[in-house]
Amino acid sequence: MTFSLSALDRKTGMFGIAVASSSIAVGNRCPWARAGAGAVVTQHRTDIRSGPLGLDLLSQGFSAHEVVNILVAGSDQPDLRQFAAVDCLGRTAFFNGPRIESINTAHQGDACISVGNFLANESVTSAMIAGYESSQADSFAERLLDALDAGVKAGGETQPAMAAKLLVVDRHAWPLVDLRVDFQPLPATALRTLWKHYEPLVDRFVTQVLRPAELKPLINSALQV
Repeated sequence: MTFSLSALDRKTGMFGIAVASSSIAVGNRCPWARAGAGAVVTQHRTDIRSGPLGLDLLSQGFSAHEVVNILVAGSDQPDLRQFAAVDCLGRTAFFNGPRIESINTAHQGDACISVGNFLANESVTSAMIAGYESSQADSFAERLLDALDAGVKAGGETQPAMAAKLLVVDRHAWPLVDLRVDFQPLPATALRTLWKHYEPLVDRFVTQVLRPAELKPLINSALQV
């Protein structure tokens, strides 16, 4: 019921994930990323505990392959689960449980990986890799959104997607971008609209944490927090 792309941007060192699903609140359960460490997705019969555990392992220096193996070994009924990871060197790994009763695939690119289940066809995840790697967008976040759009265009999943999330981490303990859409038709489109509103404020929200006295107020703006 979910398809995603996780990546390391080699140019900036950022990690990010774009994900969409017919399952509400997918952004709360599936995508996990930590600055300087890596990214993990846990999908299909999702065990939300695997996300923080995977990030802790990546932070300790385990490779993406080692992390996925540990998650599989420690999981209840791993045959029903799907995992993927990207580490700080851009290495990727995945596991597709053999008892996932739907089309489920995974494709890897340069420092990026796409996995999905309950897919409309077997080309969705490869289309996401192609969409990401061929994107001409300047920003990492937008390249992730291009990957998500490519997955939707390739057919997405068997049920209409209703939720999506864009997660990007940079050098700090908090996410640089954490945008989520729930229970809306065309969530990938809605997520891109959210990004268009949020993108001009990304640097401001970092500055207000590190150097708040430098900021001028946004007069009459609901975005001033």
